Amino acid sequence: MEYISIDEMAQKWGISPRSVQLLCASGRIEGAKRLGRAWMIPKNAKKPIDGRSKAGRALIDRDMPLPRKTPFLYMSDLYHTPGTADEVGESLAYHHEAQVLFEAEVAYSRGEIDKVYESANYLLSKHSGFYAVLSAGMLLAMCAIWKGDINMWRRAKIHIAEAPAKSDFDRDTMQLAISAVDIMLYNVQSFPKWFQTGCFEPLHKDSYPAAKVYYAKFLYAVAYAVATGTLKLQGAEGLYVMSSVPYSVEPMICWANEKNTVMSEIYLRLTCAAVYHNCGKDEDAIRHIDRALALALPDRLYGVLAEYCRALDSLMEQRLLVLDPVAWSEIKKLYKTYNEGWSALVGAVRGRKIISALTTKQREVAKLAAFGMTNKEIAEKLGMSLSGVKQALLAITDKTGVGRDEFAAYL
Repeated sequence: MEYISIDEMAQKWGISPRSVQLLCASGRIEGAKRLGRAWMIPKNAKKPIDGRSKAGRALIDRDMPLPRKTPFLYMSDLYHTPGTADEVGESLAYHHEAQVLFEAEVAYSRGEIDKVYESANYLLSKHSGFYAVLSAGMLLAMCAIWKGDINMWRRAKIHIAEAPAKSDFDRDTMQLAISAVDIMLYNVQSFPKWFQTGCFEPLHKDSYPAAKVYYAKFLYAVAYAVATGTLKLQGAEGLYVMSSVPYSVEPMICWANEKNTVMSEIYLRLTCAAVYHNCGKDEDAIRHIDRALALALPDRLYGVLAEYCRALDSLMEQRLLVLDPVAWSEIKKLYKTYNEGWSALVGAVRGRKIISALTTKQREVAKLAAFGMTNKEIAEKLGMSLSGVKQALLAITDKTGVGRDEFAAYL
């Protein structure tokens, strides 16, 4: 087979070399091969149809499938290089629905919630295909968290449940989408049994990067519930389950790195960092935080980082003040919005007020108390005086109205 370069193909098709490069990177040119930094394209390759053209719109109107069979486009290998999120969005111009969805997911990762809300409603109003409806429902649920809106949350779950599933395969994916929404509020009850064992076979392989992310979140949420005593597992208590989670998550991080799925690697590393932090292994936590920051900061994915500030206590602030103080200034603002919205929504779902007014240090003290640590153990772990811990506990009780035995339900 005879091959030609990007420049030669650009001249043949009458488009820019950059456009040809994006088409190659997104896998839209059949037979194109990458050699080092260059692409070699079959001389007789057909020019992909532009979704903005009349022919392209006609294809989409015939229910053209998304480029990946997953409601989590931004976690797939479409986004494989840090700093290229906007370029990937541009490369999806041939498929308007996919482009709107991917750009909305990136907007969420940046904390641009109003844009996410508009895009989700647009996709739902268009009565899009199965995966797009699932994604739009999830985006709406994500907006509900940031806004603390329980009615929006309920509407989002209805949209997900009403997605036009055509097979058991689709319905399994739908169940994962609903579970992925619930895990945002640390609810582990809705995950299907097959998923709880780490089995992803009912899903299309395109969904594996996201499935691994939500499986890691599931493991973390279960371990957290056991550590705080809100979930009872025979033979397990305290941080025992938490300490075993990295044995499952670390291999998934290596897999995500090998597959170049940037977003799934960011989520997996931050989840693993939260686990290590709770287990008192901050050196390992920082290792993952720093790598996640290296992946996230080039595309300004500040929303994702803000989302994890709550689980990482002051560690995110410490690392960002070292690596990028300007970014921390923006993330701090986003975290305030996210924390208030998350607390309001969780409180409405659980039927109790979740306190968002605790300081970072007070919340960390409350969490360790909920883990069953003594005042002395808390003081040693946080580098505080014993009197400082007692004062923090009094302040927490004053703000929540409950004693340390009930802290877990209000965090």
